[in-house]
Amino acid sequence: MTTPAPRLADLEQQDEFIARHLGPCPAEQAAMLAAIGAGSLDELIAQTVPAAIRLPADLPLPAPRREHQALADLQVLARKNQLQKNLIGLGYYETLTPKVILRNVMENPGWYTAYTPYQAEIAQGRLEALLNFQQMVIDLTGLELANASLLDEATAAAEAMAMARRVSKSSSMRFFVDQACFPQTVDVLKTRAGYFGFELVFGSAAEAGAQECFGALLQYPGETGQVDDLSATIAALKASGAVVAVATDLMALVLLKSPGAMGADIALGSSQRFGIPMGFGGPHAAFFATREAHVRSMPGRIIGVSRDARGNRALRMTLQTREQHIRREKANSNICTSQVLLANMAGMYAVYHGPQGLQTIAGRIHRLAAILALGLEAAGVQQLNSRYFDTLHVALGSAAVAAAQEAGFNLRDLGDGTLGIAIGEKTTGADVAALLQVLTGKPADLAALDAQAAARDVLAGLLRQDAILSHPVFNTHHTEHEMLRYLKQLQNRDLAMDHAMISLGSCTMKLNATSEMIPVTWPEFGDLHPFAPVEQAKGCLEMIGELSGWLQTITGFDAVCMQPNSGAQGEYAGLVAIRRYHASRGEARRNICLIPRSAHGTNPATAQMAGMQVVVVECDENGNVDVADLKAKAEQHSANLGCLMLTYPSTHGVFEEAVREICAIVHAHGGQVYMDGANLNAQVGLTAPGYIGADVSHMNLHKTFAIPHGGGGPGMGPIGLKAHLAPFMADHVLQATGPAGRVNAGQGAVSAAPFGSASILPISWMYIAMLGGRGLKQATQTAILNANYVASRLQAHYPVLYVGSQGRVAHECILDIRPVKAATGITETDIAKRLMDYGFHAPTVSFPVAGTIMVEPTESESKAELDRFIEALISIRNEIRKIEAGEWPADNNPLKHAPHTQKDVVDAGWSRPYSREEACFPLPWVAENKFWPSVNRIDDVYGDRNLCCACPPPEAYR
Repeated sequence: MTTPAPRLADLEQQDEFIARHLGPCPAEQAAMLAAIGAGSLDELIAQTVPAAIRLPADLPLPAPRREHQALADLQVLARKNQLQKNLIGLGYYETLTPKVILRNVMENPGWYTAYTPYQAEIAQGRLEALLNFQQMVIDLTGLELANASLLDEATAAAEAMAMARRVSKSSSMRFFVDQACFPQTVDVLKTRAGYFGFELVFGSAAEAGAQECFGALLQYPGETGQVDDLSATIAALKASGAVVAVATDLMALVLLKSPGAMGADIALGSSQRFGIPMGFGGPHAAFFATREAHVRSMPGRIIGVSRDARGNRALRMTLQTREQHIRREKANSNICTSQVLLANMAGMYAVYHGPQGLQTIAGRIHRLAAILALGLEAAGVQQLNSRYFDTLHVALGSAAVAAAQEAGFNLRDLGDGTLGIAIGEKTTGADVAALLQVLTGKPADLAALDAQAAARDVLAGLLRQDAILSHPVFNTHHTEHEMLRYLKQLQNRDLAMDHAMISLGSCTMKLNATSEMIPVTWPEFGDLHPFAPVEQAKGCLEMIGELSGWLQTITGFDAVCMQPNSGAQGEYAGLVAIRRYHASRGEARRNICLIPRSAHGTNPATAQMAGMQVVVVECDENGNVDVADLKAKAEQHSANLGCLMLTYPSTHGVFEEAVREICAIVHAHGGQVYMDGANLNAQVGLTAPGYIGADVSHMNLHKTFAIPHGGGGPGMGPIGLKAHLAPFMADHVLQATGPAGRVNAGQGAVSAAPFGSASILPISWMYIAMLGGRGLKQATQTAILNANYVASRLQAHYPVLYVGSQGRVAHECILDIRPVKAATGITETDIAKRLMDYGFHAPTVSFPVAGTIMVEPTESESKAELDRFIEALISIRNEIRKIEAGEWPADNNPLKHAPHTQKDVVDAGWSRPYSREEACFPLPWVAENKFWPSVNRIDDVYGDRNLCCACPPPEAYR
């Protein structure tokens, strides 16, 4: 019998990306279903997701598109953007990304698919790059300690304000804000201050010393470009007990006296102009530096130097006890996503250019600004800032802005008859000449103006006298060959998704498809200024609008706010909307936040930042929310109940069947339900937060919707809201987040840019466009299948701690290591380190339950990769059985010595009770793709006790 010829519709392959994204093919899925005892995917879902919350119909989303088709459709939108020369400034400047960094870091999955470096032994490359970033910030700010980045300049300023209150000895609750601060920073400060109970006081820097306040924020250079020595102001503030933060510009600090030299306690800002495209607002790595005395009060992650088991230098995230999962509502911040990929790029920009190269770039920017100033002055135009680095403030009104825009230049209209002009790295002499022609009507003699500028010193007394970037790393890799090899050397020390699966529970390390990543570096997205005229960003706004609409459909909400630029920011934005809603009803007293004991540590930290009081709800023996305890506490706090923060499926990896009842209990007592979107990957197409009963939820686009983790950032955490909360989502002071009639007009911002890290939104747009509604549902089903396959295969070796009523887990499972520890002393950490020898990154360790590991395989991993991972864990369990049997001592075995390095292979003094082969090649297939950790197990305690968070001194390299 002949096989009928396929139809044209089948040959069109509209579903091609679904098969590319999903790991197991249909035959593998059938084998996995048989292994777990389910007849079909639908049967498995029926056993896993409660019938009461399953969607009655498929998602009304467009059909899947082929990869090339989706790219072509997005290119149509991109071409609607109009690219001008952006001289607006305000913290966003045109810059040049060195192509060796663009190709080998930003576009390289070896860098962008890695996870937060919690397993430091297999993250030494990234950690060194971040240490370089910290050293760069320390050098340029003149302070003693820097963190590994924050989210953006405005939120970094808000973190500085909160830190100032923690360390200040003043009893005041007033915080002084320099009127020269960027408007978007002030917008975010106002939002944060209200829930901390701080009073903001505004004035000129000269007036600051007369204020009684616990802290102050100064801007250097100011928003109009004015540069003044702040030493006297800072001294006066500190004399009154205030902690002084200075928001500043790294490129300016290449030439200018540092904040540290002027006496500042904190320096912060954006590293965007160190080679990071403006991207319509982000992502960009904020920097944050302070005095070493304040290290334990500092927000964000800090990379430090420790030593490994052989006594060799090794890097790790230091002082992790400050983090949210440990300190919860007592944490310094709710920050759990920094901007690692962008910090790495900015640090490498400094490595590549070196101190002389940066001084040349900064000097050229300043010279072009001086030439422009002299040309305008010659034409009788009044300049209002006497000393400047790159930005001029001139008395030319809106007509001049319009004329410049017509000629291809975007300038800043201050709305008071003056305008701002900010020179960037991309600005050329020809640009300055053309702009002078437009603004003065006369041709410019650049050579003559250059000679005058060289003779005029507008920065007299403000130039720094100390050396910068003297460490060898900033003075070695200046040819492309050297730089390329350095980047590759670091990349080889990191295990990322391009090597093996990363099975971190609650982190959803899925495929970041190449077609999704390509549009990020298109100039139509990358070269847009976030405050450019909206008519120039039509394509970007249309893309954001379309993505927002899809997310509304997927989540069941009535509105989406795209501003939060991390999951933690999304949590905060959601709680702020709830607090604003209650206040609008005359119920501002509703500040009690119920949080299950199993919740992410960011939840209580966020609640505290939103001015809420955390009340913990217990879990029952099955890991579910204890409904009786919830009822009792909702009743007890009924008059003041603000909200419940709920993760669904639960942090324990189970679809709780009482979820609708839980929501109803909270609503009955006047509270709102905030749903943490960490586990949305188990919901898409099957159920939805809005359908379940949530009022607001954040969506981790860097988890469920395929934006890569970038080694610990970037991320995006937009929130979905029901209609009654939509009027209270974030707006923006400089650029509206919607049309004139938007319901949230005038609401304060939570991030620096109107649409957060907008340049990475094309990734999620592509992901949804290529999967379509059908593919999104299949992805969720497959994620649940993969998790149940892993749980089923490992159950006999490691007990699965929590399952649903029909014995199924959601998209992740918790393996209980506590019985092993009780019998042998082997811990979950030992297993995590031993997995490195098998070529795998560990699952999530000791969260949400101490003494466990949480595995999330995601839908993108094939059966073959899952089987390798399962085989590795079974092999490790068999190694533990040898310890149980006394074959290996409890303190001298492969798990306690893991991970093993190449130094172990050549160790002439090897005397362990297991062979080198057992140590390094424990299963036959390991040798086929061996990943060598570059250091042995790191001594965490030593690193915390001997704090060193900067590059080693030059003599260490000799």
